[in-house]
Parts: sequence; C-alpha cells; structure tokens
Amino acid sequence: MKLATLKTSQRDGRLVVVDRDLKMMLPVPVIARTLQEALDHWNEVEAALIAVYRDLNSGTATGTRGFDPHLLAAPLPRSYHWVDGSAYVNHVELVRKARGAELPTSFWTDPLVYQGGSDDLLGPCDPIEAVSEAHGIDLEAEVAVILNDVPLGTEVANAASHIKLLMLVNDVSLRNIIPNELAKGFGFYQGKPATAFSPVAVTPDELGAAWVDGKVHLRLSSYLNGALFGQPACGVDMTFSFYDLIAHATKTRRLGAGTILGSGTVSNYDRSQGSACIAERRMLETLADGAPKTPFLKFGDRVRIEMRDPSGKSIFGAIDQQVKPASAT
Repeated sequence: MKLATLKTSQRDGRLVVVDRDLKMMLPVPVIARTLQEALDHWNEVEAALIAVYRDLNSGTATGTRGFDPHLLAAPLPRSYHWVDGSAYVNHVELVRKARGAELPTSFWTDPLVYQGGSDDLLGPCDPIEAVSEAHGIDLEAEVAVILNDVPLGTEVANAASHIKLLMLVNDVSLRNIIPNELAKGFGFYQGKPATAFSPVAVTPDELGAAWVDGKVHLRLSSYLNGALFGQPACGVDMTFSFYDLIAHATKTRRLGAGTILGSGTVSNYDRSQGSACIAERRMLETLADGAPKTPFLKFGDRVRIEMRDPSGKSIFGAIDQQVKPASAT
C-alpha cells in the first residue's frame, strides 16, 4: 500500500491513497483525514485503506485525481518524534575523519542516533532554503521507517511488527556549521535544517523480496543537477538494521505512533557506486588527492533522490528539490 499527504490549508494536509504505479491518488476522509490519524488507529483503518488501494490498482476506484508530487507535503508534514540514526558506520567514520575526529570503537556495537526537528518536515518538491552557501549545504540520502506505538524495552526480535511504512529522506546538513556546534558537546541543532521526504510512504510488503531482516536491499540513487551522484546499495554495509535501531531507541523510552526513524546516510565500502552525500565524496577525494574537489551545494542546484524496483519502477516517487536563498520574514 502507498500513502501520501495532499497539501491543504490545514498544516497536516489530507491523507490520500496512491496506486502502485504512482499515476492516481484518492483522498479517504471517511477512513482517516490525515496520516497521523490513520497511524493512531492503524488496526481499525488498515483493512479499509488496503481495500481502496486494491480498487486503485484494479481501476475500479472513483473520484481519483492524477498523482502530482508537487501537490504533496511530506507523508507526515510534522511528526511528534523524528529520530535519525547512523546505521552505516563506514559513513560516520569518513565524515568524522573530515573534521579530524576519531571514531570510538563503541560505534561499531552501539548505534548512534540523534533527535531532529520534526515540526517542519518538507514535501518532496519543496525547496532547500538556506541562509548562506558558506554554511556548506549538503544532501544526505537515507531510508526511514514510520512506527506505531513501540513499548519501552522492545527487543530486536519484536521490532518488525512496529514498522508500518517506509520513506526516502533528504536529511540536509550544513557541514560548515556542524563541527563547531558539536564541539560544544551538546549535539546538532543549527547544522540540521528542515528534512525532506519522498512523495509516498509504502508498507513493507511493497518492497517484496527486497525487505529482509529490517534492511532494504535496493539501491538508493541521488542526482545532482541531473547527473548521477551515487547509487549505493542500502542493504550492504548497514551495520545496524532498523530492528536494531528500534531496540536502541526504546532502551529508556517508548515511541509514539507516527515516530519517524531514519537510517542515516547510505554508504558502501565499495566506492564504485558513488556516495549519498557530498561530505563523503569530499573526504574520499582528500584521502586520494590531498584535498577535496567537489563543492557543497550552491543556490540553483537541484537534488533528486529516488529508489527503483528491479523492473525499474519508482517505488516512493522522487525527492526533487532546488536550493534557494531563505525567504525573509
């Protein structure tokens, strides 16, 4: 099943069901007005949503409208909880090298996560607004899951049932702000502006055989100004699965329905397929040539992030954003 949120005058938009081929969508206010409402009552509404999805795919649904990602907000335009991991420790190691920081050995056994801002999540075609190019604007292509209510102390073996939907992510970073911010010893804030998400969120069964043991075994493609930037394999070199991340996140707290949990930037030891962020490429350039060559994002640059199934069909639709100066208020 594929779900999305149509932009309206209301902050949380309107829930729509989208067909498998991303051609049609249908509002379902009788079932649930918003995705958050559906997640709050998932056991009661899931069957009805699936029925609509089947009608869409069979061509029997009425009242449909054409699928247009420009009309969509993030599947969850705001979330009660957005926690991002760094499941690809290889990526963490490279980025820390870029700022002269050593990687603690515990990072290979103890997942790293941070809680990000979730009051202003961007739609797939919303611009990346930045105050200054000097901040070092970077894309970060990731996968994320949306959870139902997850109890305190959930174990890895019991985590699978709590994953209801998956999305793609552009977790924008301001690389030139982050080092000094982290040096304060209190974590990210200004270095992590608004995060963007794919047009649709999909249930795990939509991934078929590519969803195994809490990992997505498909490539995540990123494009910069129309040119392929990288397409690393999500299921390769993922040190911690989503099941591991859920268990880690619930060690001291429960998670509420609608919590978004990110994988962190996808990264492979095999560099032949490129990177999912500029900072990683710059670090590899530094290691190879003594200095980075790839610039961070500039105003006017366009970023596209997409995942396709083995037949070449887009699963989530594409995140397609242009970098623009922040609007004055």
